[in-house]
Amino acid sequence: MGGSNPYIEKVEAQVATTPFVITFQTPEGPREVTVDPQKIPYGETGQPGSILDIALGSGVDIEHACGGVCACSTCHVIVKEGLDTCNEPSDDELDQLDEAPAITLQSRLACQCVPNGSKNLVVEIPTWNKNLVKEGH
Repeated sequence: MGGSNPYIEKVEAQVATTPFVITFQTPEGPREVTVDPQKIPYGETGQPGSILDIALGSGVDIEHACGGVCACSTCHVIVKEGLDTCNEPSDDELDQLDEAPAITLQSRLACQCVPNGSKNLVVEIPTWNKNLVKEGH
């Protein structure tokens, strides 16, 4: 699944033109990814150049039950450093974030958050952010 959601406003974002690094803080430990702007978009999930797009294209797993179209909150991440280089959240993103547990002032949906590449980022993937339907017991 992927693509766009025709029921939400279009996201305005400046995609990176120079390489930068995202350090993903995962439950397994930190994972550093160098972003090559020439490869954006890495795939069809999330906004082109979004944290989700970059993560999935680099082998970093972030849950995304809706396919990256801003229709759930499973891709909730916390941008610890570099948030000022990302596009502003839309009202639709903020509405979805209201459904995520333990949001902070640095919380974003990875599918909608597009860094411009002017600074490196540190992004925490919360340990509790799991798709229970996918994982099952």
